[in-house]
Amino acid sequence: MSSLKENLLELIRRTSVEMPDDVSRALIRALQEEEKHTTAEFALKTIRLNMEMAASKSQPICQDTGSILFYVRCPVGYDQPGFEAAAREAVVQATKVGYLRQNSVDSLTGKNSGTNLGPGTPTFHFHPDRGQRGVDARLVLKGGGCENVGAQYSLPDSRIGADRDLKGCRRAIMDAVLQAQGKGCSPGVLGVCIGGDRATGYAYSKEQFLRLLDDRNPNPDLAALEEDIVRTANQLGIGPMGFGGRTTLLGCKICAVNRLPASFFVSVSYMCWAFRRQGVVLSEDGAKIEKWIY
Repeated sequence: MSSLKENLLELIRRTSVEMPDDVSRALIRALQEEEKHTTAEFALKTIRLNMEMAASKSQPICQDTGSILFYVRCPVGYDQPGFEAAAREAVVQATKVGYLRQNSVDSLTGKNSGTNLGPGTPTFHFHPDRGQRGVDARLVLKGGGCENVGAQYSLPDSRIGADRDLKGCRRAIMDAVLQAQGKGCSPGVLGVCIGGDRATGYAYSKEQFLRLLDDRNPNPDLAALEEDIVRTANQLGIGPMGFGGRTTLLGCKICAVNRLPASFFVSVSYMCWAFRRQGVVLSEDGAKIEKWIY
């Protein structure tokens, strides 16, 4: 348990202070492509400096260290309560040493637990797999600013002229981008789920953040839609932090799941430029880190 806790503490540290390589490359590319001597270029240069300082000082990339979301793929019969207990201890320690901000507040009283523990904090998603060897543990830290501009649409939606088809889904997704403007700390990444119910739609949309930015959707229709959304969003002129510019989105990742005939939801989750996502493959006893995923 002690080794598992220490390994999860290191997972939290690296997630909080180091940007994943794929996101870093996307942000640097956005800086290189931005018009020179503009507010957008200045914002991206500030983001780059922030990333470099956070990594060198082992301090959080963003002061809002966000919701703590664990995604765990494990062998069937794995000790899930044991993992949760170790993760909670690691969260308390990470909060104590400053990798995480004291960020969990009682929704009724407003009282801060001071430990990042409480009902629903942290959140665990376990996926037992008969073919799994070792434990694939991934962590997403999702800030409140980008969480606030997530959106869910029930199609058809006459307000935006969206029917129950891919064209309607596109209208919903683009409306979410337009409504967010720079409030989600752009340039950001969209995670989208077409279908499901209201709860699972958002859950699946957030799982899209586990994908690499430069991967390609195996569904050709969704792959084309992802590319179209990014290309169109970056022509809107919203830009970094809403200051105008050429890069509003770094990526868009879309999945589709079955739905009820009576419902057609499009759930859009937004991730800010401080895209904190990391993962490890652990030995089944948690004592050893086999590899880092991102």
